[in-house]
Amino acid sequence: MRTRTKLGLAGAAVLALVGSFLLSAFVLRGFSARDEPSAVEAFVARRLRHLAVPVAAREVESPITLNDDVLAEARAHFADHCALCHGNDGRGDTPLGRNLYPRAPDMQATDTQTLSDGELFYIIENGVRLTGMPAWGESGSHDDEASWQLVHFIRHLPNLTREELAEMEELNPRSPRELEGEERGVAAPPHRH
Repeated sequence: MRTRTKLGLAGAAVLALVGSFLLSAFVLRGFSARDEPSAVEAFVARRLRHLAVPVAAREVESPITLNDDVLAEARAHFADHCALCHGNDGRGDTPLGRNLYPRAPDMQATDTQTLSDGELFYIIENGVRLTGMPAWGESGSHDDEASWQLVHFIRHLPNLTREELAEMEELNPRSPRELEGEERGVAAPPHRH
């Protein structure tokens, strides 16, 4: 029993030492959204995102049947509401997406594509704490169709065509400056979504 207690105390001491080292490193260096997350931070963030989704929600399957109309509606919704951070292609390579901390994820990457439909839906509806991802679902709302359509679209992101990207470009929100230029017939600078 004494050996167990000693091992427990030694483990706690090591954890306290590592924790104090990490805390002092952050205090000396500061916290900046410009920093690239360390491998440890990225691992912890993925685990926390996974743990934030209730087990029952992870197992839910989309009640929306995938078809061309569903993808078209989701593509338009994504271009208008999501592309500002995630980009039309879902890679997160936008001025806003690159400057979030953690960065907007590359939704074509395995880390996102391997999430269950239920996890994707839950994240869209409820957001992710301590990130830039807001909750888009309305509390008590029974209209989940748009979020389920987005789940299908996220699955489609790795297969986006040039034509679909061009269509989305036209659907991206315009700034007041861009709209003013369009009214005067002046070509607006290209979008960087």
